[in-house]
Parts: sequence; structure tokens; C-alpha cells
Amino acid sequence: MASEEELFASVDALLEEEPQLPPPAERARLREAAGITQARLAAALKTSTQTVKNYENGRSEPKSPRLEAYQRLLNGWAARFPGAHGAPTATPAPVAAPQPQVSQTFTGPAAPAASEAETAAPVEASAAPIAPERPARPAARPATSSRRPAAKKAAKPAVDPRFPHGPLAVLDGDGSAYTTDGVVLDCPAATVVELVEWTLRESGLGAAKLNRFGKDSDPLVVLTAEAAVKFGLPELLEGHEQRRSLRLPENHPVVKQVAKAKWQLTQRGFGPWARIYRKAQGRDRQCVQLAILSWDALDERSWPGVSEMEPADVARVLGVYAQRVITPRGSTAVSGLELMTAMRPPTKAVRDEETGNWVSGLNPGSLGTEPMDPAPPEATAEHPVVVNSGWSGGFLNEEAYQWVRSVDSLTHEECSLPYAVGLDLNTAFLAAAARLVVGLSAPDHFHAPAFNPKIPGSWLVDLSHIEMDSRLPSPFTPTGERPTGPAWYQTHTVAYAQELGYDVHPIEAYLRRETGAYLDPWHDRLKTAYVDTLADLGVTRDLDDAAFLAAMEQHKQADPALAAVLAAIKATVKGGVGKLRERPQGKSYKEGETWPALQRPTWRPDIRAAVISKARVNMHRKLNNMVKMTGLYPLAVLSDCVVYPSPGDSPLAFLPYAASGKPQPGGFRLGPTPGLAKVEGVQEMAWAVDLMEKGLNPARHIKGGDAVLDEGE
Repeated sequence: MASEEELFASVDALLEEEPQLPPPAERARLREAAGITQARLAAALKTSTQTVKNYENGRSEPKSPRLEAYQRLLNGWAARFPGAHGAPTATPAPVAAPQPQVSQTFTGPAAPAASEAETAAPVEASAAPIAPERPARPAARPATSSRRPAAKKAAKPAVDPRFPHGPLAVLDGDGSAYTTDGVVLDCPAATVVELVEWTLRESGLGAAKLNRFGKDSDPLVVLTAEAAVKFGLPELLEGHEQRRSLRLPENHPVVKQVAKAKWQLTQRGFGPWARIYRKAQGRDRQCVQLAILSWDALDERSWPGVSEMEPADVARVLGVYAQRVITPRGSTAVSGLELMTAMRPPTKAVRDEETGNWVSGLNPGSLGTEPMDPAPPEATAEHPVVVNSGWSGGFLNEEAYQWVRSVDSLTHEECSLPYAVGLDLNTAFLAAAARLVVGLSAPDHFHAPAFNPKIPGSWLVDLSHIEMDSRLPSPFTPTGERPTGPAWYQTHTVAYAQELGYDVHPIEAYLRRETGAYLDPWHDRLKTAYVDTLADLGVTRDLDDAAFLAAMEQHKQADPALAAVLAAIKATVKGGVGKLRERPQGKSYKEGETWPALQRPTWRPDIRAAVISKARVNMHRKLNNMVKMTGLYPLAVLSDCVVYPSPGDSPLAFLPYAASGKPQPGGFRLGPTPGLAKVEGVQEMAWAVDLMEKGLNPARHIKGGDAVLDEGE
């Protein structure tokens, strides 16, 4: 048996251990019982309000000497405001039986376990059931983490031992770095340079490459407004005419600090998305990506509501995006383009036959490492290829639809229908990218070639003799008007004319000998991300059409954070396609000069034209099939949105179904996958006719606002 001396020594050892705090929910209860706000408590503890929130929701714990001060305060409150049993609750609660873990859509921690006072408090028989207390949160910012059934939870990828804390962190002003898995790291950095070095040496942030021939993703640190100010950065970045040109001047103290420490900035400088790097040492990259929230790094159109979320929730949103798409490298457009390269790296290691050494070689199916000049009709008017050659032969005009049917063509029966229903195709550009064969080599010029629908390129063809029903848009022009003479078309447009039964005789063409489905892995990853995120929001593939429409009405409210991820995925598709033909920026640019985007192998306007051409052809094919199956003609089309007159306020009132109840193939079909349709909006038919009479497009406004055309820019 242990002696008294041994027992006393053991007890003394326990007394000397680090002070213990009550459970997070009890901390919030005690503060609220005392009538103290989180801001006032933060002032007393000499910390930030966000840190107090973290203490009360279990995301972080105080360290000495703040730990002892906080414990003393809680002990005092516990004596004055005992728990449900009338006894102080500030002492550690007995260990309860293990609680079942709550499944979460995000990869953050499960909800804090209820305190003993919450689980053991008796409920009077006459009283209504008492909901357990939740961690206190500010009223203006509702909780955004989603708890959903385990069956809908995405499989969590294995943790790479090199990056134990995930791809990114959101850093607050008190040094708390919120990671994607719910861990809060303590970042001691006081300058941007120290932050970069801490990120690379101690944070454990980063992500493994998406392709075995690719590169690991550099760690991303997102700064809140408070963190930006702490590092000597302005809270807001102003003074420039264009948002995309925002950056700190070269004489700013922080920019000087970075240069003095032998770090470098990319050409875009220190802006909302700043990349700070040194030349790689061997195979180890030395690069950190910063994003400043208060400088609009997360654009509201692409990331709705995210900039207003708490740091931990921002980390979760970006973490889901990074897991399913890619670690953000800039705007969603930039990330969309980066994903193409990450999925199809330009080079791989190959063995030199002469020396036997491994050297860098071209990765088949990629776009290579060198930029490629487009054919003149594929370029833009200001491109050096056009200006220097004096080209005047016209350009590809493969753009998304902007078409409104003539009011004069409306019948009395159509005008008598009560509703106009807008259908929107899910990620139409992504659907068009599936199995899309594009050119990989430089264009070659041909005169009077025979048309081959399997060869990607640009064809000069006269399609003006093809007459279409005036109640449908022409498939050959974005305006829907009939062509007036020879014009340049991408392969898919010419192939569709042939599909409709017309002879085509190209006058000349610019074609590419090497071809491949370059966008396939990009498409597959984004499609999976889109479908999985919709499923997490309750919109799954197994729903029938009525259930699908009901789920789509509620999906954004089901989880605003995941809804923001979904919006970012859609913006990644559109922006990535647009970046393939990025135009020059700035008033100082002069025609014929090069601009930075031309230095990228991914500056490929012909690939952009192929995606948009195929998307527009896909839309027209559905419009044509709808006429054959239902006799219905559209009122207007705007990119991937089409408006139909309808006898009911739902597409179920006019979409074609077989006798078995299954949707007819070939027309518009409802569903959550790319290329299938959802409701864009419903208005009265009189409203749509009124807009048409004014020359306006009902498809632009049917959602209740002014829709932005998906031009892929």
C-alpha cells in the first residue's frame, strides 16, 4: 500500500499541473450570467473579441499568464452563479461516457460535448423540452458549419505527413491561425517576413500535387483585416482605378521588408493575392501565397458571404474548395486556369537515351511549356499576330447566346399562357468541355480543305444560305441572326451545320495536326466537385424531378457556407475558360504590344472558342428537339438560360416525359449534373412580353435581377 508521503507527492504533482478550465459552453454560460459581453471580457484579458469567441466555442485555449487570469475569473463567477444542481461548475466536470461523433459536411471538429450541467439537468414534466445551450456566437453572423447525415459526408482524404495541418490557414489579429481541420495554430509572427518563414518551417501547411508529374501546392495564409493591420498593411487598399491592379507601391515599408529579407514578389506585386517566394533549393519550393480578406481577395460574386464569416468558417469553406478543386491561387478564374495545368502538367521526367540521365521532357497531352501564337482569325484585334501582319480577314465570333425572339412571331396561344419559366443549364461550359478534342500543336494554314469534323481548328465557311425557323435562334451566331456571308467558325459549329443536313465547303482553314482531350481531367475534377457539393446540400442524383426542384429551392439555405463553395466552383469553370483568352488590361496598353497573359502556354483562344461553340451547339440541339417533341418555341436565350412560355409555374408543366414518366432524351432534362437543367426563375407571361416589346431579354431578368452574361472572360 502506498505511504502517506507518496500519496501527498502525487496530489502535489496534480496541483502543480496546468490550470484546468470548465467546458467551453460553461464558460459562455458563466459570462452571460454575469452580464458581461465578449468585448468587455476581451478588454479585461487584453485580447481580441474573436479570441474570447474561440475560448467559448472550443476552437482554442488560452496560454499563460492569460490562462490563470481567465481561470480565476471563471472560478469567481462559478461561486456566484452555480449550475443546475446549485453547485459551482468551474471545476473540471467528471469524464462522461463517450458521445457519438456528430457527422459534419466540413472537415472541422465536431460540436463541443455538452457539459454535465446540460446533460444532467432535470426537466419538469409540465415544461417544454429544453434545447441544449449552444456556444455563443454574434447575432449578425449565424453559424455556417453544416451537420448532415453521415451518408452524405465526403470521404476525408488521407493526411499527407508533410502537410499535417492541411492546405491553408486563416490568420486573425491575435495570432490564431485557423486550419481546415479545426486545429488552431499559434502564429508568433510579427512581420510579413516572419509570417512567411513560420509558414514554411513550422506551420505544416501545404497540399500534395494533383498529378504525379505536377508540383505540390504552396501553402495559403488568408489574413483578416486585423491581421493585415498587425503586419503593417493598410486595412483597405485604395487609390487605383481598376480593382485587379490594386497593389502596394514599391516604396511601402512591407514591400521593402520583403525585399530586404531576400524574398521576391511576382509581377502582380503585393495585392489582394500576393505570392512571396525565393528560388527553389533543389526540389523544395519556397513560396507562400497570401490573401487579404479586407482587400476583396474573395470576391462577393464568386464567394458569396464568405468575407463576412468568422475566420474558422472561412478556413472550412476554402478547405472544402481546396480539397475538391485546388488550393486557391487568386481569383476563381486564376484558380480555374491553375487547375488545368495542375491536372495536365507540361513536363515530366524522361530518360536521356545518350547519357542515361533523367531530364525534363514534354508530357504528352499537355500544352507544353512555351506560349503559342494563335492563327490570325483566332486572335483578338490588338494581338501582335494581327497588327504586325495587317490581317483583315475577320475573326472567330464563337460567343454565348444573346437572343430574343421577335414579338411578332408570338401566337395568341403563347401569349395566353400564364407563365414564363426560365431553365438554366448546370455549368454548361463544363459540360461542353467533356471529351472535347482540342489542338495541341501550332496551327497550319490550308486552302479549300475538305471539312473533317474530327479536326479541331478554324474554318472559313459560307453558311448564309442555311435558313432556320425564325422562332429559333440561328446556331451559327451568338445573336441568333442568320449569317450574311462567309465567316470563321470553330469545328463544332461547322459540324452542326453538317449534322442538320447541309453541305459545307470551307474556303480556307487553320487546323492543328496534334490533338487531344486536354480538358478531360480538369472537367472530371470539377464535375465531381460540383456534384458532390450539391449532394452535401441535399440535391442528389437519385431524386425524382419534383423532389429535385424542391431541393433546389432550399439548397442555399441548407448550408450557406457550402452554397458559397458551390458558387465558387461554378465561377471557377467560367473564369477558367475566360482566362484562355485574357485581354490586355490598363489604359496605357497600345495595340500590337504583347501583354503578360501571352507568355502563358494556356493563352489559347482557340480552346475557349471550342468550349463556347460546343456549348452553344448543345443548346440549339436541345431547342430543336424541344420543338419536335413538344411544339414549344423559346422566348429568349442568354448563354445557358432559356425562357419558355408555360401553362404552369414549373418546368414540369411543359418538359417532355414518356408514358413511363421518365424524361424524354434529347430535350431539356432536370437534374444536378452538368448539362442538365434547373429552374432559373418564374414570371408572368405578360411580364416577359413587355420586356420583349422593349427590346430587352427576359432571360437576363427572369431570376429577379440583372444576370451577367457568361462570356467566358
